[in-house]
Amino acid sequence: MPQGKPLTVPDDGLSTRQRRNRPLLALHTGDGKGKSTAAFGLAIRGWNQGWNIGVFQFVKSAKWRIGEQTVLERLGRLHEETGEGGPVAWNKMGSGWSWTRKQGDAEDHQAAAVEGWAEIKRRLATEEHDLLILDEFTYPLTWGWLDVADVVETLAQRPGFQHVVITGRNALPEIVEIADLVTEMTKVKHPMDVGQKGQKGIEW
Repeated sequence: MPQGKPLTVPDDGLSTRQRRNRPLLALHTGDGKGKSTAAFGLAIRGWNQGWNIGVFQFVKSAKWRIGEQTVLERLGRLHEETGEGGPVAWNKMGSGWSWTRKQGDAEDHQAAAVEGWAEIKRRLATEEHDLLILDEFTYPLTWGWLDVADVVETLAQRPGFQHVVITGRNALPEIVEIADLVTEMTKVKHPMDVGQKGQKGIEW
């Protein structure tokens, strides 16, 4: 895409403006670092455009408060106070588990994931948000906790103009197939390879 221009222009009868302004389903997957970070950066960009932002965090511990949450919630309060940007809703849909699946009872976690997905379906149906970030959403799908066919149909047939970003490793082929934008983060080197643990400002 030299200078941001598409390599080909489809013969679909749409104008450039119509083709540009389409709701996108984006997927950030792969083993590399930066999937959620990129999604939250997009949320900040959308907030600046006045979008209504909805973040649905599935797998991070309920006890963690990552830096992006603090920033986005403050931006949401700024919108409430001044009208600048757009509203922000941050939702923790899991029950405090991690992608290692070593904590808690699997049935409880599955129930929390099902409940979280039901809430997302409701908000998609009411077109509450302009941008929805489904953070670490690939995990409850790959673990079989959610009905993949239902997720695919709901996302593919969502009404109105709603952008959706899904993050997480090992994305299912069904999600890759319906996504408009797929980025795979590939790890080349990582500090953890030489025994360095995560640090504030970098991981949270």
